Amino acid sequence: MADEPKKARGGSRLARSEITTVRLDPKLRYLAELAARKQRRTLSSFVEWAIEDTLDRLPIREWGQGAITFRDRAEDLWDVDEADRFAKLAFLFPELMTHEEQIIWKLVCENGYLWRGRYSKATHEWEWNVEQGGLLLDRLREHWAAFKAVASQEQPATELPTWTKLDPKRPKTFEDMDDDIPF
Repeated sequence: MADEPKKARGGSRLARSEITTVRLDPKLRYLAELAARKQRRTLSSFVEWAIEDTLDRLPIREWGQGAITFRDRAEDLWDVDEADRFAKLAFLFPELMTHEEQIIWKLVCENGYLWRGRYSKATHEWEWNVEQGGLLLDRLREHWAAFKAVASQEQPATELPTWTKLDPKRPKTFEDMDDDIPF
């Protein structure tokens, strides 16, 4: 019987993983290597396990006698799309946002193009409420790179999408007609 090629073991998990470089104090690294040996794991596998274990126990929010862990809210926070992840974090746990994320969120909240809304009957201006159901995620995804670039000051604010601020169907006022008067 001919030798069959050996099947590669693992690998599929590595293909889906991301590489992160971590600095460890020499003593902590040595102890982590010993703990990994105890569990018959690689150091990398041990670190991943330790993070997962911590996420199961670390509260993301606490109150009285209760707490919600990061693991409890993992599905609510995770999305394959960066813009969607950002929006979920902003609505659910804004206190965990970095300074740069707070700047992006301010730009998002101030941009009427990204929100469901209506024109005010009194002012005829576009109005929107910043609430989870009101954000048009497809528009945020489409312009995500621009919001990030403007927040980091790599691009001017003119790169952000615009919207019609005044209702185009509003009745004309005297001020609108100034240019039409021939004298």
